[in-house]
Amino acid sequence: MKNNRNVAVAMILSLIVLVGWQYFIAGPKLEAQRRLQAAQQSQNAEIQKGQSVPASGSNAGSPVANNKPGAVPGGNPAVPGSAASASDAAAFNRDQQISAGQRVAIDSPAMGGSINLTGGRVDDILLKDYHLTTDRQSPLIELFAPAGTDNPYYAEFGWVPEKGGPATPNGTTVWQTTDKEPLKPGHDVDLTWDNGGGLVFKRTYSVDDKYMITVHQSVQNNTAAAVTLYPYGLVNRVGVPAKTGSYVLHEGMIGYFGHAGMQEIAYSKLDKEKTVTPAETNDGWLGITDKYWAADLIPRGGLTFKSRFVQGEQDGKPSHQADYLGSAVPVAPGASVTQETLLFAGAKEVGTLNHYEDALKITNFGKNIDWGWLYFITQPMYWLIDHLNHLFGNFGLAILAVTVIVKLIFFPLANRSYSSMSKMKKVQPQVKELQERFKDDRMGLQQAMMQLYKQEKINPVAGCWPMVIQIPVFFSLYKVLSITIEMRHAHFFGLVQDLSAPDPTSIFNLFGLVPFSPPFGQHLGIWAIILGCTMFAQMRMNPTPPDKTQAMMFNWMPVVFTFMMANFPIGLVIYYSWNNLLSVLQQSIIMRRNGVKNELVTFVQGLFSRRQNNPAE
Repeated sequence: MKNNRNVAVAMILSLIVLVGWQYFIAGPKLEAQRRLQAAQQSQNAEIQKGQSVPASGSNAGSPVANNKPGAVPGGNPAVPGSAASASDAAAFNRDQQISAGQRVAIDSPAMGGSINLTGGRVDDILLKDYHLTTDRQSPLIELFAPAGTDNPYYAEFGWVPEKGGPATPNGTTVWQTTDKEPLKPGHDVDLTWDNGGGLVFKRTYSVDDKYMITVHQSVQNNTAAAVTLYPYGLVNRVGVPAKTGSYVLHEGMIGYFGHAGMQEIAYSKLDKEKTVTPAETNDGWLGITDKYWAADLIPRGGLTFKSRFVQGEQDGKPSHQADYLGSAVPVAPGASVTQETLLFAGAKEVGTLNHYEDALKITNFGKNIDWGWLYFITQPMYWLIDHLNHLFGNFGLAILAVTVIVKLIFFPLANRSYSSMSKMKKVQPQVKELQERFKDDRMGLQQAMMQLYKQEKINPVAGCWPMVIQIPVFFSLYKVLSITIEMRHAHFFGLVQDLSAPDPTSIFNLFGLVPFSPPFGQHLGIWAIILGCTMFAQMRMNPTPPDKTQAMMFNWMPVVFTFMMANFPIGLVIYYSWNNLLSVLQQSIIMRRNGVKNELVTFVQGLFSRRQNNPAE
């Protein structure tokens, strides 16, 4: 019996440790990062409204590898690095930087922005369907930003010659175009550049209605000699991004490399190793992933390519680059060659990524979303919530429905468990008698209690099963709330406008009535209090542990969990509260059927009777 109780206590303590990690370490860190990101975005929004930063000097790019990537293994030419330094000038704000050069606009249903004719870079991407906050009037999410801004982030493509080879386009090349219309579905944009030595380079951009840009690079050799070129692509990010996913998901460098499989390189690891070189492959992709957004390069046409993840420095800031260098492409005299690369730059929507994986045959592209090693639980959980959301039109209602479905699936097991607990509660007077009789004989007490349980057909460990089966569901829902963009800014009712964020209300400022910021980022909202009350109700219905220390711990658990869960995603708190309430109802019915006194009812009746007897209280 003692061992069984210790198992239950160990499980509870393990859950408390995991929740405590989120509350005391990950939670405050996530909150600070969220505030920093919001402050940065708000500052950018204010700048866009008319404020300006004086600028001087040039913002031109350069083929110089500022991040010193070195040569790709195998003796091939080096892939160009990040953009030229602008350290001798104050950084332009976004609008100034974009208006400073010649550009071709991007105007698709999901993306806005532009392509810089200097370097032909895709360095200006706004996501039309996503805003900084739940307010639809707040600024759009800025995915890419040009060199010269505070945190440049862009994609670049081109050709690298062999040593001593002909001039090729680079980050300073000014491309020409006759297109006046923006890049949009059904209308491609063509750029051309003549190196003056017989090679004519052409680049064609096309875009779909979501987040995939197709880049066709062609070379026309008008000379009398063959040339050999190497196609490349890179995604470069300058500055340290505000990580928002804590320890539950991967943010940083990511890619799939054929037989070598998936690779996820954290920023911290790349900062230490400087360069990571995945396996050479002709089936794969690579890029940089955030919690909700990603920028990936997908070489096409069976091109064999070598990849790198590189950490360097630009303008005094760390830079991180994912790049690939394709195998040698010979171009005969009078001939032309074309190489295709896909650029995904957008939101990590589950359906969109899965569609690209299937329709474009991009292996494991859906793994841009970090489902974790419990993916076989997490993905079905998301699938179920998503389908219920389409049915009810509300993710909060979908979570409530999922809770009911989970309860129904485990209904027989929970019934047996609650029946066993009811029987244990029924024999509590006999247990107390045994404790008095064997108060100096622990071994005899255990044997007598086991004999009692055997006689009454009670399984003392059965009461642990509801908690055990709830743990994987709890963490799978937590994962779904933490990683899927569909849950970002998903509303419920009232003030709950983002199920993936903590409760916006707090008892410390009277649920928003008082203009006061709660201490230490603590948001003890109404749903956390509801959770604590339902947990307390459930505890009152369970048998009291015979050990005083364990009994005290169980009594304090609702209070501890109330404060711990307050900073969790409110969708998880709603699930937990609703699950507790259903458990209380289910257990009450079973206790009544077993003729067991419900101490919760007695406790509530006692509260009202005391108030009636003492109306002044």
